[in-house]
Amino acid sequence: MIRVCDKTSYSVEKPILHTHQLDEINQTIYEAMENNKELVFTYFEKGDMKLYVGKIHYIDLIKQELRLMDLQGDVFYLKYKDILRVDFHE
Repeated sequence: MIRVCDKTSYSVEKPILHTHQLDEINQTIYEAMENNKELVFTYFEKGDMKLYVGKIHYIDLIKQELRLMDLQGDVFYLKYKDILRVDFHE
């Protein structure tokens, strides 16, 4: 199930990722898709960092976004430019 956590009342600036961090994100995403694994996304949205958990359902290269499906089958659209970190869910 995808849950947004740690709501705060202040805005933060979006961090700038280095090329090696973006490469690591790509590698983790493609490995998870290949092996059908769940991921945890740290995502920047409206001045806040949020966590999402689920499996990648689809990557839309034209819109530069991916569709994340939680265990209940709900789909969430995440813009690639706002993904800050991706880890395997344990």
